[in-house]
Amino acid sequence: MNQNIHTEVSDGHSKYFLYIAVAFVAVLLISNTVAVKVFQFGSIILTGAAMIFPISYIFGDILTEVYGYAASRKIIWSGMAAMIFMAVCYYLVQLLPPAVFWPGQGAYEAILGVVPRIVLGSMFGYFAGEFANSYVLSKIKIRMKGRRLWVRTISSTIVGELVDTALFVSIAFYGAIPAASMLAAIVSGYLAKVLIEVVFTPVTYYIVKKLKQLEGIDAYDYGVDYNPFKLK
Repeated sequence: MNQNIHTEVSDGHSKYFLYIAVAFVAVLLISNTVAVKVFQFGSIILTGAAMIFPISYIFGDILTEVYGYAASRKIIWSGMAAMIFMAVCYYLVQLLPPAVFWPGQGAYEAILGVVPRIVLGSMFGYFAGEFANSYVLSKIKIRMKGRRLWVRTISSTIVGELVDTALFVSIAFYGAIPAASMLAAIVSGYLAKVLIEVVFTPVTYYIVKKLKQLEGIDAYDYGVDYNPFKLK
C-alpha cells in the first residue's frame, strides 16, 4: 500500500515512527560513547561500538523500507544534531574545575573527553554511511519492485558500513596508530558490522512486515529528491 510518507508522519498518523526514531538516536549516542574502548581477539581489533553501532543501520533500514528516504533523511539529521550536542556537553563538563576531593577527572577525560579527530571522524563516517545506506536500499527497492528485502538490507549495509568504517578510522586514527593496525581495524570492524546485519536479517524482516501491517505504509521513493541536505 503506497502512501505519501510526508502526510503520514507530519499529520501524526504514524503510530510507531517516533519510537523507532528515538531508538535510532539512542543507539547512535550510546555507540559513540562506548567507541573509546578498543578490544582485541587475536588479530581482530574492534572498538566497543562494533557490537552496537550496526543496530543503527538496522533501524535505518527499517525507516527507509517502511517510511521512505525522506523520512530517514530527517532522522539522520536528528542523529547528527544529537551527536554534536552530546560532544559539546561532554566537552563543557570536562572544562569544569573538579572538586578537590574528586579523583575522577583523568578518568572522565580518558573516557568522555572530547578528542576532536575522533568526533570529526565519527560525524563524517555516520553522515556519509547512513545516507549511502538509505540511498542504496531505496534504489534497490524500486529496482526490484519491493521483492527480496534481504538483498537490499544486506547490500545497503555493505555499502554504508564500508563508507562509515573507512572514513571514521581514517580520520580518527591516521598518524596516531601504525598503518597496518589502522587497516586491520577497518577490515575487522567492517566485517563484524556486516555480519551483525546478516545475523539480524530475520529480525529486520519481522519488524518491517509488522510495521507495514500496523501502519498501512509501504513507501516507494518514486520521484524523491535524494539530496541529503534537503530536509523537506
